Amino acid sequence: MLQVQNISFGYTDKNVIHHIDFSVSKGQNIAIIGESGCGKSTLLKLIYGLYDLSGGQVFWNETEVLGPKFHLVPGMPFMKYLSQDFDLMPYITVGENVGKFLSNTNPEQKKQRIQELLEIVEMTGYSNVKAQYLSGGQQQRVALARVLALEPEVLLLDEPFSHIDNFRKNALRRNLFAYLKSKDITVLIATHDSTDALSFADETIVLYQGKMMQKSKSDEIYDAPLNKYVASLFGEVNELLLSQLTFVEAEDETILLYPHQLKVVDNGLLKVVVKQSYFKGSHYLIKAVFDRKVIFFEHDTALDNNQEVTLMIA
Repeated sequence: MLQVQNISFGYTDKNVIHHIDFSVSKGQNIAIIGESGCGKSTLLKLIYGLYDLSGGQVFWNETEVLGPKFHLVPGMPFMKYLSQDFDLMPYITVGENVGKFLSNTNPEQKKQRIQELLEIVEMTGYSNVKAQYLSGGQQQRVALARVLALEPEVLLLDEPFSHIDNFRKNALRRNLFAYLKSKDITVLIATHDSTDALSFADETIVLYQGKMMQKSKSDEIYDAPLNKYVASLFGEVNELLLSQLTFVEAEDETILLYPHQLKVVDNGLLKVVVKQSYFKGSHYLIKAVFDRKVIFFEHDTALDNNQEVTLMIA
């Protein structure tokens, strides 16, 4: 089990990570989400031991994770950390980069392992190409293969798909997370992409200004976000009064609704004026105004600008 026990940290006298406390069971996939600058990357580096904590402790099973004050080379041997800058060696080949930390005692076995890893990240045709000639997305895929080479017990991924095209990203995520589950590798992934949390993470941690705001199963956080900040990490969100949306007498309770939770009806209570229709493939996202406040809802077709429609909860 990974135990993060009430940790705090600051690059200066002012802390940027505040009393974060959670545990992760072996083999779990945990997504860490939050706005830019909230502390996602810093938290991963602290768990890996790249910085010395201001307070608290981190343990993997019975082993304490210690920082540069205690280790000449920071980082823990049973963990692997993939940063956003990839850290590849540009003048050697893709295969050599992936196999950099693999033993040379059995060359054939090493070759097979490199091939297996390149298949996972869909880079088998680039084994003999030097890293300097790859695109940013290709380099990111090679870096992913390299951190998997020795099958760490804990894998820390910092925005691992940020440079990869969408058409490759979906297949890569499926392949990667299926492989990690099959190997029972514990994964923490810092990401700005809610798909990583909703589709693959067992649990999600929400950070806000260096504090842990919410931790729960990913679907529970989506269905019952703590506040508008949490909900907004999954897309557009509307903040409305329940009394504005129901014919039943209701208290002025504030509710959060995603666009797909509002639908156009003939006699709804929420009368809005359409301002823009955005084509999203399977539907249109409609931007409208209600009481000088912007709201969003989904509709099967585009609506005319300045058209009045009424809404209710879907």
